[in-house]
Amino acid sequence: MLNAFTIALAAEESVNESVPNHWLIGGITLAILLVLLGGLLFFGAGREHS
Repeated sequence: MLNAFTIALAAEESVNESVPNHWLIGGITLAILLVLLGGLLFFGAGREHS
């Protein structure tokens, strides 16, 4: 059981280096979403247009 777990970890570690870091992609995505949310709030989301 421990050997299978060790092999699985070793296989995960040998990731192709040309793939971007998943933390970087997540951070960029979060930043874009926060900018969009800020723009939505800044340009009047929630104001009444009657």
